[in-house]
Amino acid sequence: MKEQGYKFDLVFTSILSRSIQTAWLVLEAMGQEWVPVVKSWRLNERHYGSLIGLNRAEMALQHGEEKVKLWRRSYDITPPPIDESHPYFLEIYNDRRYTTCDVAKENLPRAESLKEVLDRLLPYWDSTVVPEIKNGRTVLVSAHGNSCRALLKHLEGISDVDIASVTLPTGIPVLLELDENLKPVKPRQLLGDQAKIQAAIKKVEEQGKAKQTAT
Repeated sequence: MKEQGYKFDLVFTSILSRSIQTAWLVLEAMGQEWVPVVKSWRLNERHYGSLIGLNRAEMALQHGEEKVKLWRRSYDITPPPIDESHPYFLEIYNDRRYTTCDVAKENLPRAESLKEVLDRLLPYWDSTVVPEIKNGRTVLVSAHGNSCRALLKHLEGISDVDIASVTLPTGIPVLLELDENLKPVKPRQLLGDQAKIQAAIKKVEEQGKAKQTAT
């Protein structure tokens, strides 16, 4: 992004540490540490419910690869919700960063489909991010795989079926240029070495496969 001369006016992140730290690293690398950063839980990663704490291979071993693929990639299928017996329940719902959210703690999701991610993201996008873009500002959104996929689905008009095949590898900038009606003026670009990008996409896609152990 620095090599291509991008200059940001505003940065939007989730309230999760990896999103915020990614924004810091980007701004530092580009010499734009002074650019304002705005945080919102509505850009958070998807809530995986009772699957939280399991990596993709562990999910596949416990539930089967097909069911996990359905939970992970389908647009409107929600995984099993988290409940009070889950080892991460108190850590999540007693986290003080949620005391400043525009939603009561008791109304925070217990699990989300990609559709539900888009449902909670869109009000923030429309009310906070869109006005900045319409005012001519160049913005950076530092979010997560699923919140970014949900946003791309909305902006690019990707169908409920086709969104399952959209993979965004970690740490690869996605460039999307929008017209005055917030419609893409050309296909999205993944910035960087294209061979490395394809290898990163393949790595993400293979993470959902259960590892087999010979006996």
